[in-house]
Amino acid sequence: MDVIRIGTRGSALALAQAGSVRGKLEERYPGVKVETVTIKTSGDRFLDTPIKAIAGKGVFVKEIEEALLSGKIDLAVHSMKDLPTEIPAGLVLAAIPEREDPRDVLASAGRRTLKDLPPGARIGTGSLRRRAQILHHRPDLVVEPIRGNIDTRLKKLERGEVQGLVMAAAGLKRIGCESRISEYLAPQICVSAVAQGALGLECRDGDPVMDQIAFLHYPPTALQVLAERAFLKRLGGGCQIPVGARAWTDDDQMRLLGVVCEVEGKRLYKGEIAGAASDAERLGEELAERLLKDGAEEILALEEGLFVHGND
Repeated sequence: MDVIRIGTRGSALALAQAGSVRGKLEERYPGVKVETVTIKTSGDRFLDTPIKAIAGKGVFVKEIEEALLSGKIDLAVHSMKDLPTEIPAGLVLAAIPEREDPRDVLASAGRRTLKDLPPGARIGTGSLRRRAQILHHRPDLVVEPIRGNIDTRLKKLERGEVQGLVMAAAGLKRIGCESRISEYLAPQICVSAVAQGALGLECRDGDPVMDQIAFLHYPPTALQVLAERAFLKRLGGGCQIPVGARAWTDDDQMRLLGVVCEVEGKRLYKGEIAGAASDAERLGEELAERLLKDGAEEILALEEGLFVHGND
């Protein structure tokens, strides 16, 4: 292809992610023109509305996938955690590049760590997964919903509207705000979102661009994402409850940690499984089965409909 049109959301983070892919394509194919097409999604239109109140799955990808199917763009660059576990017919997840730091972090006033925040301190997050785990660890804190892009959230912290923010390390690093991180949260405190820190490159099935982006695919990250998404899918696809999963690969081995919890953090089911990385999908499904049997199924039944992964 002589021209590759990349579709992306218009936030600073989304543009940075698309820009990194664009730069690698331009370097690899100096004779190809690469364009960026900004697309406003449902999740971007209602920035004052809590994510859980926006109906439907894939609120940050639906319009981009429609642009792919209609031929307006050739390639979509998504945050993998925004992608529902089911890909629309006619589209394919063609490449998953090497993952950025998948951890959650705390950005706080005075650079305090989570344990040093005083009782009653207000913590902002747009994610019920983060809310649930923070409250499970520190039930004396007040966790408030917060929307907007990274810069908007950081300004609310600076104005004292909250004393801390729980965010994704990957997002802060990608837009050059790593210095705002006060603490990297250990998975014992906060298990990250499914596929957090990973990008998904989506295109039309059979389109020539599939071959052009193949060099960007990074198998270890793809296996991690496969395990985490299999875990989520077994729990109900895009099930709308606080779910986290994190996989680590070491040569041909994999370790997967998963969590399901109530929104208020009172009940939390966490488990771990290990095995061959080539069995990534099975490991995800098996871990989900274990947590369902332990009691997570009851949380799923009670709280489904409250959570979506976009803007996590």
